[in-house]
Amino acid sequence: MILVSCDPALVPLFTPPHPHLGRYEVCASSDPIRPVNGGPIEALEALDAFGSAGTYDRPALSRLYRGTRVQVARGWIRSGDRFESITRLSPYPDASLTRLLPGTLEIRFIAILSP
Repeated sequence: MILVSCDPALVPLFTPPHPHLGRYEVCASSDPIRPVNGGPIEALEALDAFGSAGTYDRPALSRLYRGTRVQVARGWIRSGDRFESITRLSPYPDASLTRLLPGTLEIRFIAILSP
């Protein structure tokens, strides 16, 4: 997946505040959703897909999706001492939670593991 843009404004909306071990990135692509490491793509309700860790307005997100399910792919990658947990969501909301955008939103947690 070619990531078009990473938006720091989306990080607090959809990720936990103050991660202890690493950092989060939230990036978007116009590409359709793809599995992570060959894992499944699930169709979930919006609140289940985005979870409860971020500060996003839950009622606004529910209204935006209006019962439309979100395609979600989850997985992780480890390379040496670098660990990445990846969640891909499609379609995804803009930062104002007023429009659904085509393509894929990727939320990555990146940590460097000590030996």
